[in-house]
Amino acid sequence: MSQQTKTSQPEIASHSIRSHVQEDARDLPGSIDAVETLLTEAGYVADRGLATVVFLSLRLGRPLFLEGEAGVGKTEIAKTLAAALGRRLIRLQCYEGLDASSAVYEWNFAAQMIAIRAAEAGSDAPRYRAALQAELFSDDYLIRRPLLEAMQPDPAGAPILLIDELDRTDEPFEAFLLEALSDFQVTIPELGTIKAPEPPIVILTSNRTREVHDALKRRCLYHWVDYPDFDREMEILTARAPGLALRLSQEVVAFVQALRTEDLFKHPGIAETIDWANCLLALDVIDLSPEVIADTLGAILKYQDDISRLQGSEAKRILDQARATLGPA
Repeated sequence: MSQQTKTSQPEIASHSIRSHVQEDARDLPGSIDAVETLLTEAGYVADRGLATVVFLSLRLGRPLFLEGEAGVGKTEIAKTLAAALGRRLIRLQCYEGLDASSAVYEWNFAAQMIAIRAAEAGSDAPRYRAALQAELFSDDYLIRRPLLEAMQPDPAGAPILLIDELDRTDEPFEAFLLEALSDFQVTIPELGTIKAPEPPIVILTSNRTREVHDALKRRCLYHWVDYPDFDREMEILTARAPGLALRLSQEVVAFVQALRTEDLFKHPGIAETIDWANCLLALDVIDLSPEVIADTLGAILKYQDDISRLQGSEAKRILDQARATLGPA
């Protein structure tokens, strides 16, 4: 039995860069239209530009770098692709101070110490200790962090590897990724170099709280994920909250779209639109009113200054503005 213990660990994504078409197109959509259909059937409404860059990423085996405001669906594209293609999703939620050791591997020191104690207590300890040194740094004691885990063969095909919110990390980690994105291999001093037999499908995201270095962006296909227009947000809301009445869905989307034109600290994303719609469903709301909006603002706004600004007559003003764009019911 393996001595490895399961621990809570971050997950990371990277990718081998290849200039040619993916040799293994197993289960991958063969056209842009097929990508759109695949995503739509999985509940993700993508515009033509996003569907195109996803198709090219899959076709060419290139990492996909998605940038945009929080809540516009960057992370969701990786989850949707993994579910639609039947691939494993491996994810890293980036944070300040993340380093290579947290992303690649570490040794299970607790299990190693137990093995050492057992060897010292054994009746044949000298002979056992001779083999112990090699065993302590074997696969049984290796804890694979996401980058190393992504290099393991998978009968279902290459996994989807997600680096989420890369802009939260620092430049040393970006520099480490440059090597990983070039070769998709890592060296473990005790075991040697490990290379992925099949490079994974890689998606990186950034909320643009800082600029990611050009050298890393050049290794990826790039797409800016913007807030959707009214029609596409209606499509998304219909797919994600199908129980909401049509007129109420229209009012919700129009109100959120109007909010995005206001001078707020943080504008609501698509995720907040869906959350708000589900809250209204849970409350059996059939019609928006300033009172309902005031009671549920926490679903769409996440800063107290923004919430305070929309209390009272301001919410009614924006609601009236939103309804004016819709016309009569």
